[in-house]
Order: sequence, then structure tokens, then C-alpha cells
Amino acid sequence: MKSAEIRSAFLEYFRENGHEVVPSSSLVPHDDPTLLFANAGMNQFKETFLGREQRTYRRATSSQKCVRAGGKHNDLENVGYTARHHTFFEMLGNFSFGDYFKHDAIRFAWTFLTEKLQLPIELLCVTVYESDGEAYNIWLNEIGVAAENIIRIGDNKGAPYASDNFWQMGDTGPCGPCTEIFYDHGDHIWGGRPGTPEEDGDRFIEIWNIVFMQYNRQLDGVMKPLPKPSVDTGMGLERISAIMQGGHSNYD
Repeated sequence: MKSAEIRSAFLEYFRENGHEVVPSSSLVPHDDPTLLFANAGMNQFKETFLGREQRTYRRATSSQKCVRAGGKHNDLENVGYTARHHTFFEMLGNFSFGDYFKHDAIRFAWTFLTEKLQLPIELLCVTVYESDGEAYNIWLNEIGVAAENIIRIGDNKGAPYASDNFWQMGDTGPCGPCTEIFYDHGDHIWGGRPGTPEEDGDRFIEIWNIVFMQYNRQLDGVMKPLPKPSVDTGMGLERISAIMQGGHSNYD
């Protein structure tokens, strides 16, 4: 399955589920002084998440061109050392602006991966933010993921909300807990599950991040609730293309 076919299938799936297909924004944000380059699919919707901009739709989907060229939220130090990090990539995303929330966001992602792309369920596991019992129960009771394949990740980066499962676009702005879906490339590749000492290996690759946008982080670190809980998701086009083409490294 070629990358263009995957991109098209993703956008069409979400269009069929009531999402407006929105073109990628410029790599250089024209109205956000906090960013040098677009580094996530949600950048062009930042003002919408904050409640300062109204759009004619409450659901959107896009394939956003991104550059991560520096800064602590940008993974630059991993480029060239792993099979999955890039300075430039495309982020497939679906977004809800006060419309659906955790239940539908999780269901949309799981259905696309397991039914549309037909990824084997036995090769998938998920993570949730440690205190997010709602997301945990959705995976367990509604989606049917076995408890041993749902991994709770707490504040593992040395500070409150500093976690692999708490996402933020920068030091300030929209943020929230997240749940991630991982694909197992096989035991012939070094690496362990998320939360283990070997998690930085390339065996278990995060392919989809579902962020539950609930807060606006202030300069002093205060988390102010957003006007409406929203959804921001991202799936790396290169990562899912590697899987669908029977490869492992994105560079292959």
C-alpha cells in the first residue's frame, strides 16, 4: 500500500465520519510567534482549541507537513538514531472541537487500524496516562483490549505532567493527557514495551497518539481548563507506511 493510498484512505475514512478535510498549513506559521515551524497537526487549529476562533465545522482531518528542528518538544536528538524519527514528516490527524471526546476518538483510531488497514490485533498494545481511568476503561471494556496490553504511564520525565502520555505543543498552550497505540515489529528487533527499560528500542513503535485536549498551560505552569474538551490525534504517515509495506525502518 503506497503512502499516497494510505493518506487518501485516512482522509476519506474521516470524511465519511463527518470530518472536514482541511489542507496542510504552511510549514512556517504566519500567526504564532511561539513556533518557528509547524511541528504538529494541531498547530493550525490552536486558536480553535483555545476558544478564540470559531470555524464552520466541529470535526476536521488533515495530513499536516511538519518540521521538528529543535527544542525539548521536538525529538531532534532522536533523528538519525532510531528507525522512526525525522526532521520532516507528515502527520495524519483527526480533530474534534468540543464535539466528540474520548470514546469516539479511541473507536475511530482502532477501527481504522484494525478494519480499514487490517493490522493484526495481537501486534498492538496501548498506553494511557496513569490517572486517566476513563481512557483505560474504554480500551478494556468497550474496545476489548486485554488488560495486559494496556500500559499506564505516569509522570516519567521528572515533573508533574511531564510524561510520555501527557502531550503539549510547547511550554505554553493547549495540552492534555493522551493514549497511544503501539505496533510490535517482532522479537527479531531489539526493544521493549513502553514503560520498560528497553522502550527506546525499535521493536515497539508508537503509530497513533490520541490527545485529549483539556488544558491551556500558562507560563507559570498553571493548567487552565479549555472552554470545551477537544481531541487532537496524530499518526505518522511514514511509520504506518513502513508497516503497510512490510518494512521496519521508515528510511527503508
